[in-house]
Amino acid sequence: MRSSQSSSQRAASAELQTVDAAANTASVEPFDDVREPDLPGQAAVEVPHEPLSPDDPLAPLPFNPYKGNRGLTRAWHAMKNSLAGFRVAIREESAFRQELTLAALLIPAGLLVPVEPVSRVLLLGSVLLVLIVELLNSSVEAAIDRISLERHELSRRAKDLGSAAVMVALGMCVMTWAVIVGPLLVRWLREWF
Repeated sequence: MRSSQSSSQRAASAELQTVDAAANTASVEPFDDVREPDLPGQAAVEVPHEPLSPDDPLAPLPFNPYKGNRGLTRAWHAMKNSLAGFRVAIREESAFRQELTLAALLIPAGLLVPVEPVSRVLLLGSVLLVLIVELLNSSVEAAIDRISLERHELSRRAKDLGSAAVMVALGMCVMTWAVIVGPLLVRWLREWF
């Protein structure tokens, strides 16, 4: 009889400790690893940490052998990769070749036209922006083709959005050249005729 009493007392005591522990953990903020020291007489409550899943943004990244370079070595490898990207774009992307031909004509013209330095930067920047957006569009298309060559609505949408970005950049280039160089051309034509 005495042993059954002590086991019931132990069960009641364990239930009280469980309730006290639940009350203490309710005061702990989420993501709060720093806790104030417990008051004397209170038991310390250990908050278990969940293991990080591979999808968790706080999980450590796996080792990447290509990210170990530092300083000039990293810059050298980055330059080699950039030149390889240019070679691939010139060899395999006809739209990039067409826009590069346009840039080969417009960049010298932008350097020779008599305008203020800010206008010159706008002229050259609008041409370079077209090349940048075309390279990004080509990279999106290559990544989508790497995932799957089958026709899918989301793949079509991503490629169409990249193409729309190139069209906006081309429109901005035409508008910039028309606003800055257009009045100069009109004045030159009036002087000659």
